[in-house]
Amino acid sequence: MKVTFLGLGVMGFPMAGHLKRNGHDVTVYNRSAAKAAKWVETHGGTSQPTPALAAKGAEIVFACVGNDDDLRSVVYGEEGALAGMSTGALFVDHTTASAEVAREIDAAASEAGLGFLDAPVSGGQAGAENGKLTVMVGGTQKDFDRAKPVIDSYARACELMGPAGSGQLAKMVNQICIAGLVQALAEGMHFAQKAGLDGAKLLDVISKGAAQSWQMENRGTTMLQGKFEFGFAVDWMRKDLGICLNEAKRNGAQLPVTALVDQFYARIQKRGGGRWDTSSLMQPLSEP
Repeated sequence: MKVTFLGLGVMGFPMAGHLKRNGHDVTVYNRSAAKAAKWVETHGGTSQPTPALAAKGAEIVFACVGNDDDLRSVVYGEEGALAGMSTGALFVDHTTASAEVAREIDAAASEAGLGFLDAPVSGGQAGAENGKLTVMVGGTQKDFDRAKPVIDSYARACELMGPAGSGQLAKMVNQICIAGLVQALAEGMHFAQKAGLDGAKLLDVISKGAAQSWQMENRGTTMLQGKFEFGFAVDWMRKDLGICLNEAKRNGAQLPVTALVDQFYARIQKRGGGRWDTSSLMQPLSEP
């Protein structure tokens, strides 16, 4: 299939690579032309200097950028993707953004005779590189059925959650759950250190019981070691939690723990840890 990928960050670069390796004809665009050139050098395919030119002739246009404003910048205007897409083409957005912008772009796409799916991903940089992302999708069944075989190039799970915006809402739940889990794990590991327990033995035994989680198995040991350079950054988590908290104000959900953990991440940012990964919630607990 002829496809386009907009945004070649730590997620988009390997995701677009998986599309190429799975036999698709891939054209890429990145705000930094040097990054696009590097992708072409690594994977083949072609690059274009604007989203509109990159999207020309594509059956599906994928995007994975930073936030709502970044997304709008590659979608709208004379150089935006919608301007270059052919009637009947499909836009699939992997950005973690608001449900509001997803519904907005869905309406714009529909008016232009295009399909749209909001399809945020979970699994971090490692998941993108290994082709094992979880994808939560909002849109129509028809568009989902069309996109899923292509998305499967880099996904281990891909599920339609409901109409446009539902993918973003599902991703918010994902981030809410992660925030609470990591804070609890940080407090548990901090308590273990203060109690003089052997961290390796502790993790080995409790990871086989009801406390087991992906975070424990993948971040417990490094948290005890004070290592926080394993993927998804605090700066991005704060962006995501901000989206969650704003949506909660609209729908009336109560998120007391999420709001508290968001402030703990704010403290880490103030200490210069914005690029540390989310398991750095352990760090403030270890300070005097």
